Amino acid sequence: MFVKPNEAVYEGMIVGESARSGDMDVNATKEKKLTNMRTTTSDEMILLETPRQVTLELALEYIEDDELIEITPSSIRLRKRELNATDRRKRARNARALES
Repeated sequence: MFVKPNEAVYEGMIVGESARSGDMDVNATKEKKLTNMRTTTSDEMILLETPRQVTLELALEYIEDDELIEITPSSIRLRKRELNATDRRKRARNARALES
């Protein structure tokens, strides 16, 4: 995780990293819904790691070609070049079509 609890987030902002390759679109503000298959006690056992402090050096090592570093006086954030998830998928599809 790169963001702290109750920190403002927006679409296209990189909020964490995954063990899987590729990007994963998530809604970090959406509450986890409980189903009848899951109990609240199993959800209480989930431990989140403390958020990693994003420094300029870490951000420069981490970003890919389709990502940007957003630097403000109060924070350093990672974000996608194209903020809208639908537009990112369209752009990737068009890029693959041009390559072949």
